[in-house]
Amino acid sequence: MLTKILTLMLTAGDAADAAAEGAAQGLNIGSILTMILPFGIIIAVFYFMLIRPENKRKKSMQKMLSELVVGDEVTTRGGLVGKIVKIKDDRLTIQSSGADGMTFQIMRWAVSSKGASSEEAQ
Repeated sequence: MLTKILTLMLTAGDAADAAAEGAAQGLNIGSILTMILPFGIIIAVFYFMLIRPENKRKKSMQKMLSELVVGDEVTTRGGLVGKIVKIKDDRLTIQSSGADGMTFQIMRWAVSSKGASSEEAQ
């Protein structure tokens, strides 16, 4: 009789241990998911708020630089405004619109925008 009781207690204990292990594994998967999910959300926010717009801006800038032709008015990164008079590979010769009409050479990457500057447009 005592052996039957001990056998039942051990069997019940094993079943309880198995149930506890199953619950713990479910808890581990849930806790891992709750730990990873915020990082996934943060990565998605960074992508859509920072990385994607920057890639679009770079792409449009490269397109603008590749479409420069003689006669376009450009503004350099240094703030100089002038009209392109000659293009040779990556060098642009620009003539300023001042009274002296001074010309100077810049590299293509130094162009920041194409068209009249915002102050002249007003």
